[in-house]
This record gives sequence, structure tokens and C-alpha cells, in this order.
Amino acid sequence: MRQIFLDTETTGLESKLGHRIIEIAAVEMLNRKLTGRRFHNYLNPEREVEAGALQVHGLTNDFLQDKQRFFDITNELLEFIDGAELIMHNAPFDVGFLNNELGLAKLQPLENYCHSITDTLKMAKELHPGKRNNLNALCERYQINNSKRVLHGALLDAELLAEVYLAITRGQESLVMEISFPQPDININPQDIELISLPANTEELELHTEQLEVIDRESKGACLWKHIESSTIK
Repeated sequence: MRQIFLDTETTGLESKLGHRIIEIAAVEMLNRKLTGRRFHNYLNPEREVEAGALQVHGLTNDFLQDKQRFFDITNELLEFIDGAELIMHNAPFDVGFLNNELGLAKLQPLENYCHSITDTLKMAKELHPGKRNNLNALCERYQINNSKRVLHGALLDAELLAEVYLAITRGQESLVMEISFPQPDININPQDIELISLPANTEELELHTEQLEVIDRESKGACLWKHIESSTIK
């Protein structure tokens, strides 16, 4: 199955308050390797960017003024993610904004265009309870180079998320492998097998006798092997 790592930047924190997507990026992975295919656009949100959001991503109103609207890139986006597993960090945030944009375009919710949605933040919290699990913290934990991440950027964050996902899920594929070993085609007649008997030498017999004496003494005469040997000798 194709996996698409997706990230967005927005004018603010709440889509329900009219905030919009201003940057969207997605990168494709097949068989745990990035294919080089990517989707990336800056968008005109048709509203101003909040000061708090600007400090996070640095995308100004002037920069976004001449960019396409979300409606203009909808078909290309849906074609890129069609049938894939979407993987996002704090998925409810991105999904909420994407569904808001799709709703404004009179389209169905995101879940109708992809195979499934995976939240890496939820995965990280289950693996590292009580620890910081934002993207920077995970990059540090898994020794992923995020030195270029001075500000949040959807494309860089999607690429870093792909590396974090590989680190989080490393080894899982081996847990679900069905391992089978070929059975040798050997037909052996037990009567054809010659058993080799190696009798104990004198030294080994003496050590054996001494050990039985110790056991018999410690067990107060209850050494079963000594009794069996005595009855055999008789």
C-alpha cells in the first residue's frame, strides 16, 4: 500500500473559527522508501494570518497574496492521495482543516478519498508515555537531523515525519513475518541406524561412585540411583 506523509500550515489554530490552510505538502512512500514524488503548494487563505501563527511558520500575508486558493489545487491533491494510507503528526488537527477546506469546496470528507489515516503523535505517546513527543523531540530521540527546521514548513515537516515513522516502526515488519522452514525429504529405516555406545572409563566410574556416595549421605540413604545399582548387581 502507498503511504503519504502529509502536513499543513494554517492561519491559526481553529478551523471552526474560520482559519484556513496556507501551505500543504505530502510525500509518497512505497515499501518503506520515499519515491521522490511529492505534492506541495502555498495557498491564498483569503484572510489574514494571525500573529501567533506567523511566528511559527513565517508565511506572511504579502507572500500568500498571489498564490492559488485551496479550491484550485483540490483535484490534484485528491488524485495524489487516492487510496493511500495518510500519515500525519497530530492528525486530528490536519484532518479538521482539510475537511473544512473540502467542505467549502462542496466535496466529501477526507476519509472518503484515502484508505486510512494514521496519527504518529498517538503512536509516539503510546511508545513514550509522559515524554515530549512533538516532531523536534522525536527527531532528537531518534537522531534524525532536523537542523534545517528553523521555522515550521509543511514540506520539510512531511519529510522529517517520514523518517520519524520509519524509526518508530523499525522492526515491526519482522513481527508479522510468517517464517517457514523446508522439511528435508529424508526416509530413514530405524533398523538401519547403528547406535554407538561409549562405556565410561575407570576415572569416570570412580567419580560417579563418589558422587552417589555424597548424594546418599545428604539424602540420608535415599539415593535412588544407588539402590538401582545395588539391585542390578545382585
